[in-house]
Amino acid sequence: METIVAIATAPGRAGVGVIRLSGETSADIAKVICGKLPSPRYAQFSHFRDHDNDIIDSGIVLYFPNPASFTGEDVIEFQGHGSPIVLDRLCQRAIGLGARMARPGEFSERAFLNNKMDLAQAEAVADLIDSSTEQAARSAMRSLQGVFSERIDSLLQKLTELRMFVEAAIDFSDEEIDFLAEAAVDQQLQTLLTVLDGIQTSAQQGRLLRDGISIVLAGQPNAGKSSLHNQLAGHDAAIVTEIAGTTRDVLREQIHLGGLPLRISDTAGLHDSPDEVEREGIRRTQSEIAQADHILMVMDDSKGQNAEDQAILASLPVHIPLTLIRNKTDKTGHKVEVVTENNQQVIYMSAKTGEGMDLLENYLCEAVGYRPHDEGVFIARRRHLDAIARARIAIEAGYECLTGMGAGELLAEELRQAQQALGEITGTFSNEDLLDKIFSSFCIGK
Repeated sequence: METIVAIATAPGRAGVGVIRLSGETSADIAKVICGKLPSPRYAQFSHFRDHDNDIIDSGIVLYFPNPASFTGEDVIEFQGHGSPIVLDRLCQRAIGLGARMARPGEFSERAFLNNKMDLAQAEAVADLIDSSTEQAARSAMRSLQGVFSERIDSLLQKLTELRMFVEAAIDFSDEEIDFLAEAAVDQQLQTLLTVLDGIQTSAQQGRLLRDGISIVLAGQPNAGKSSLHNQLAGHDAAIVTEIAGTTRDVLREQIHLGGLPLRISDTAGLHDSPDEVEREGIRRTQSEIAQADHILMVMDDSKGQNAEDQAILASLPVHIPLTLIRNKTDKTGHKVEVVTENNQQVIYMSAKTGEGMDLLENYLCEAVGYRPHDEGVFIARRRHLDAIARARIAIEAGYECLTGMGAGELLAEELRQAQQALGEITGTFSNEDLLDKIFSSFCIGK
């Protein structure tokens, strides 16, 4: 493969900046730039020189010969001062000596292609870098250390063994003993489903930690949406006044609840308005609602049941989970509580005083299925959940083929489909388009 080079540290000025090279000619390039190559895995102070032998920078050079490196190839790291100009000059010097600029994620992609890590571990590298909470970082590290992969590989092994048994039974179908009719096959299929359910539960937690959820505050003007937004954010992010229609645009805030990332959107009040600016704010509100994972419909409890709230409720998307917030209990004196009314979850609280915020925060975690203190969670992505779901469907279909029709051939095919779906998680089965899509989302230099 060609030798690639990239700045591995974040853009901008810093005390230290790192340039990384990987490939066949990495060591030769380092010799030219530094004058000599350091001993493997020993830090050496060097001057980094340009083609005129002028010093670009001075710093540390490290040499990791293949295969004992991150990518499995010869890797060089230059650690110098974090000036963007200096780092770019050093990068261009390497390119002038035969390297090329790395694509986003190409170092991790080479590590995967050279069997230094599987696909789930490679994705965990990017997830660790992008983690926004301590819990997410811990879960990403578990995936990077192979916890997720080990559980998938263990399940794949059981699946493969069962598939081999089924196919062997098909090959010897003329024998007097019907191996597929034995209870052992039925029991193994049930065990596979149980194990798969456990992995799916952990993966769902990991997906929540990685992606978080988007919550939109909707309702009439002056219902208390901005006050609730400020309580959730922990500071005065939104302007709060007694004047209706103060919020005219979408105001977003990123917060954490017990390690769960939440994206909160305060929106313009929904109502008929002759004001052109307000109508644009309402249009943006409706667009934000359509993309939400959960809607908090904020209502002024002091106004009681009213036609305007009912009209807004009727206009909200039916496929998005909804919770009603009966706000301003400080005015009505209603008990702060979470209740079910007309098959709908309702939280009585006061955004102004903060009374009931603990109920709301606990409720939101429970509503999305998040368990804050689950230490066995590994980071996961939507594609992992999709692969697990497809594997489960295939195993269930195979079970029906066996118990309903005694069709061993169909069972074997469904087990193959399940095996392929699970293999996509670690990269045992993958296609080039999938790999390109995954690694192109990584940062350059990783």
